[in-house]
Amino acid sequence: LGVKEVPVDNLIPNKSYFFFSHTIKKQPYNRKLLKAMLDKNITFYDHETLVNENGFRIIGFGYYAGLVGAYNGFRALGIRDGLFDLPKVETLPDLDAMKAELDKITIPKIKILLSGTGKVAKGAKEILDHLKIKEVSDALYLTSKFSEPVYCMVDVMEYSKRKDGRVGDKYEFYKDPSGYESNFMPYAKETDFFIAGHFYGNDAPYLFTREDAKHPDFNINLVADISCDIDGPVASTIRASTIADPFYGYHPQTEKEVPYNAIGAIMVMAVDNLPCELPDNSSRGFGYTFLNEVIPAFFNEDKDGILARAKVCENGKLTEGFAYLQNYVDGIE
Repeated sequence: LGVKEVPVDNLIPNKSYFFFSHTIKKQPYNRKLLKAMLDKNITFYDHETLVNENGFRIIGFGYYAGLVGAYNGFRALGIRDGLFDLPKVETLPDLDAMKAELDKITIPKIKILLSGTGKVAKGAKEILDHLKIKEVSDALYLTSKFSEPVYCMVDVMEYSKRKDGRVGDKYEFYKDPSGYESNFMPYAKETDFFIAGHFYGNDAPYLFTREDAKHPDFNINLVADISCDIDGPVASTIRASTIADPFYGYHPQTEKEVPYNAIGAIMVMAVDNLPCELPDNSSRGFGYTFLNEVIPAFFNEDKDGILARAKVCENGKLTEGFAYLQNYVDGIE
């Protein structure tokens, strides 16, 4: 039982493991890890696939990633524009101290877009609300000017639309997004600071492409990409950044990395291990949830099916729910 990926050479055959494998989205860099677990006859459960009967995740660090990611976005804004100088979260003892630093700053009159409604987005929203930034509806956000900073929280049915023009359905989208396309540009034209807190599923449309970012009406100049899917749905995220060096610039016209303060650059924060900056709160929160929501399943014959749904492989084969990974394991895709 652990959290981070186990090195392939350290996997013990015929054992059971429980950790974050980062394979269920067919991440190329971890194909060998999943293949090794199959070859070594390992029974594997992934924290990321712990879901309830309705398919909603039970556990994760998303909430803490949202908290830190939003804070880092405002830290980027302050540094780039010379407005304020927030300390790094890793230098602070806990969440209370982080919020105390936010109490010292004033946010300028900007429009902020937050994508998603899950744990990541809720963490980011907590920061926006702590700063007393006014939340507005998407209708107002897209049509109005404001004399104060505001934010709008959008879900997949706002930033995606059906290709045939009919009314979309969120659950239909989750099942098969192939009939949908991005509807993000109306928001991009109105947004200064974009906080990406959505979950991106396989085959879903990108929020904005590199071509979209070149459009003269594309207004976003700062992105805190908490989701951090590289070269994917958020075109400006061309690589992950680090806690030590969290910011870089993306130039839409050249599609290249540039200094974050370069003329015409989109400033990007794309740290992919954000909860590590808030270790005390993150560890306690994760452990509390695991103890209360997951551990009982080991002793009640998994009566709610939590472990069964989280099991990725056993007896050298992928389980039914993860059979879609076979071509990925075989190196075909």
